[in-house]
Parts: sequence; structure tokens; C-alpha cells
Amino acid sequence: MSPSYRLSKSRYTAGLQCHKLLWWRVHEPDAPELVPDPATQAIFDQGTRVGALARTYVPGGTLVDFPWNETQKKLEATAAALAAGAPVVYEASFSAGGVFAAVDILERVPGGLGLVEVKSGTSAKPEYLQDAAVQAHVLAQAGHEVRRVEIMHLNRACTFPDLSDLFTRADVTGAVAELLPDVPAQVRAQLRMLEGPLPEVPIGPRCSAPYACPFRARCWAGVPDDHVSTLYRIGKKAWDLEAQGYRAIRDLPATLGLNATAERQRLAVTEGRVVVEPTLREALRTFQPPLAFLDFETINPAIPAWDGCHPYDNLPVQFSCHRQGRDGACEHLEWLAEGPGDPRPALAGALIAACADARTIVAYNASFERTCLENLGAALGGSVALELGDIEKHLVDLLPVVRDHVYHPGFGGGFGLKAVLPALVPELSYDGMEIAEGDAATRALERLLLRGETLAAAERARLREALLSYCERDTWAIVKLLERLRELAGG
Repeated sequence: MSPSYRLSKSRYTAGLQCHKLLWWRVHEPDAPELVPDPATQAIFDQGTRVGALARTYVPGGTLVDFPWNETQKKLEATAAALAAGAPVVYEASFSAGGVFAAVDILERVPGGLGLVEVKSGTSAKPEYLQDAAVQAHVLAQAGHEVRRVEIMHLNRACTFPDLSDLFTRADVTGAVAELLPDVPAQVRAQLRMLEGPLPEVPIGPRCSAPYACPFRARCWAGVPDDHVSTLYRIGKKAWDLEAQGYRAIRDLPATLGLNATAERQRLAVTEGRVVVEPTLREALRTFQPPLAFLDFETINPAIPAWDGCHPYDNLPVQFSCHRQGRDGACEHLEWLAEGPGDPRPALAGALIAACADARTIVAYNASFERTCLENLGAALGGSVALELGDIEKHLVDLLPVVRDHVYHPGFGGGFGLKAVLPALVPELSYDGMEIAEGDAATRALERLLLRGETLAAAERARLREALLSYCERDTWAIVKLLERLRELAGG
């Protein structure tokens, strides 16, 4: 008897992560949680673009081009292409034992077939192997000899404008062979589970790894806000604590031996107050005027478009700078690329002028700004690189000051600006802003700069205004956060 449900490679890997996740995906395909948010959709769209581009690097193939739900047509077209002797088939589709698999690129190789799984990442991650393994299993069950399995991914060493080596292929045949013996049992277990009611699966690391679960809120509905997994840098040890009966931070004993930051967190949560170390005042002495408060916004396109760039390079295309003199008065300077050409030389010039004469240049999580400055300097060279290096020398990070000296119960275990600001400066908010977080800014910037010719003038203007407002809010937030820290330190 054939199974009532069918797996795909994405369903199979979801089932490996969590049976509950798979059950909901199959039994509630229209669940609102499965409607991708803008960030997820952007990842999907990028994967689609990379997949289509990858085919051009393995030319001469036949594309099995039918909608995802027309599986029988996909199967028939694949069989016809192979029967006709096609050397390469894109989206080759097979079904066997209750599992359907569409192979990104299928090649004829000596003795059989080569399976190529295309990924938009820059390495053959372990989680990709399970994806390839279930495809190899289906092909074998369908009567085909799989002689080679590869992960085709973007090559970080590729340098624009030469895109001849944009992709690299990692041979994972041996690694997949080691996984194959377990696949039939996993398939049977998943299909059997789908025939029954929603399985019981406890929360754990699987809720976020290897992928963020869209149904996380359902499983965590009854979990306390101060769950032990929110302890600073607790990692997988959180689940050991839960196994010991400690579910909430407020239940933890003072004798547990936590690191200093986590212990400060435990004390703040347990006592319901802001914990301020007496060392905060000394830590703030570093921030001497005249001050410049700096924030970059970047794009990181998978496919490089400017000279010297590599896949996923973080490229600064916007900055905001609030300057504050000894009298406390602030002025705001900003810059945003127009596109589509390389904006880095113009940005660097504007940045050098904005930071001129600042004694201290303040950023939040300054490793990001530091990397941007270093990469800009390396790309532009000459006297510009020296001036950017001088900015870097004056760069001071406010994040470790917060992390090492202050904890508010509202931080929720995080020290990012979006976690710290609502707790310490509640009067300053990103609520109601069209762009309210960094990923949204990156998506908007890529639309504006890389696909701007498709936008109407009014849409371009709207995006620019939203981006400028967001970046300005980021640096103003740092200004106000420093003020609040000085208040907590006693002046």
C-alpha cells in the first residue's frame, strides 16, 4: 500500500530537524507561519537567482520547466530527456518510496549519473549533505546509478569582473555514502509519523538549528521570558540546566558559577532591577569630546558587481554621523549612494570629512564599522586608506561598555542596539518607521542600488527617505544611549 503522504527533499530535512515541524508543514500547508516574511523571501529569491545562474556554468542541459505541483509532468519530462540522451538535465525529477526529489543539475558521468546540488552559500555545509543524500536515495530507488554527488556553491575567491570562477564544486560522494544507509529508516519513520497525530517533541536546540523554525512561537508559548536559554553565551548548556529542573533564570542558584555577564543578568532578572557596576564611570572616561557617532549600512550581494568585490562582501553604501562638541550640541551628517556604480570612493570622501577632528568616534558593535573601514581602505588604497585608518584608530565601541557594566531585565540576554535601547532609552523607538532593522535596510539598499532602474522615481525617493531616517535613528540612538549610561554612572 502506498503511503498517504509524500516527502520532498525539503520536507525530509525538516523532519530530520523536528518531526513536529514536518507534521505542521504537511498537515497545515496554509499555516500563516509558512508565509515567508520579507527576509526569508529575500533568501528564497536569492537562491532562485543563484540556481538559474549556476545552470549557465553547466551548459547544454534540458530544463524540466513545470510548476512545482505538476509532479507527474516533471517526472515524464525527466524520463523523456534521459531517454533522448540529454547530457545534462536541470530540475530532473524522480519519485520512489513515497519521496519526490528534483535535482538541481543532473549530469551523465562514466558509469551512471552525477547529482549536483546548488547552494547560494560559500561552502558545503554539513546540513547540505542530508539534502543531497535523500536525492541520491530516491535516484537509487528509481533504478539509477549515482556515481558522483557534488555541492555547487559560490566561490568567495572569485573577484569581479572575472566571474569565470564564480562557482566551485565540492565532491561529497563519500560523505553522502556514509549517510545513505540511514535514509530508508528515516523516510519510513517520517511517513509513519505523518499518519498519526501531532507528535510530542520537547523544545531544544532543534528550534533554531540548522534552520530557524517558523513554528517556534507555538512550541514556546508557555515558556518563561527568562528561560535559561536566554542566559548570555549559555549555548547548549541551557538544556543541561533545564534537565536539572532549572527552566527560568529566576530559579537559578547564586552558586552556579556563571560567567560575570550571565551572573549580572541572573541578579538583574531575579531582583527585577537594573544592575550597574561601579566600574561603569571609569569605562565611560574613554568617550571624550569632540565626539562623532558613526553607523554604516551595507549591502552584501551574492553576485559581485563592482571591481575587486567577492561574493557576499559587506560593502558600505550609506552612513550616518552625529557630531557632538564639548558644549553637547549635535549636528547630523549623512551620505547615501545613488547607484548603480561603485559608490565607495565618494562615500570614503564624505566619511573622512564627516569625522574630521573628532577625538572619539563612537559605534555600537564597532567590529562591524572597523571591518567596513578596513575593507574600504584595502579597496581604495593610497592617501584615502591612510585617512580611513586614522578614523579606525579613533573608533571606540560602546557595546562592551554596556555588556561589561550594565544589565537591565529587559535586555532578554542580548546586547544588540535593538535589545538595549528599548530598555534603557524607552522614549526613543523605531516603532512606526518604514525601515526599522538592519536586514530590511540591506534589502532596501539592494533594491535601490542594484535594481533601481526597475523602480519608479517616487518609489526611489520613498526608499531613500526611509533609509536616511533609519540610519539617522541608529546614530541618534547611540548618542542617547551614551547619555543614559552617564546618568546611570552618576553623571
